[in-house]
Amino acid sequence: MRCLSDNYSDYNDDELEELKQRRLLELRKKLEEEQRRKKLEEEQEAQKLAVLRAIMEPEALDRLSNLKLVKPELANIAEETIIRLVQMGRLSTPVTDDIVKNILIELDNRSRKEYEFKFKWK
Repeated sequence: MRCLSDNYSDYNDDELEELKQRRLLELRKKLEEEQRRKKLEEEQEAQKLAVLRAIMEPEALDRLSNLKLVKPELANIAEETIIRLVQMGRLSTPVTDDIVKNILIELDNRSRKEYEFKFKWK
């Protein structure tokens, strides 16, 4: 049975150091890319929140914030839907809590799957 150090017995110290440096560089690049991606997502979320604050009543915004804690996917879809409907002129501002309720009900109905169970009695 070979141990982990046996895998590196074919390399000299310089080669090992070069491999370590390459791996370290790869990890740094990956970390930097992840940080950039996360920062971009945070900026987009902040912009979306600013738009929502401008077009929604506080109660409606609170409802979406509470929903985001429980069902983040549904809350994101609802936020995007509300923004899109306002941009298209199909929804007037300020968006009320009742309108948000109706949108959430409609989205929930669309996302529900109905199952049919058949039982065979012997």
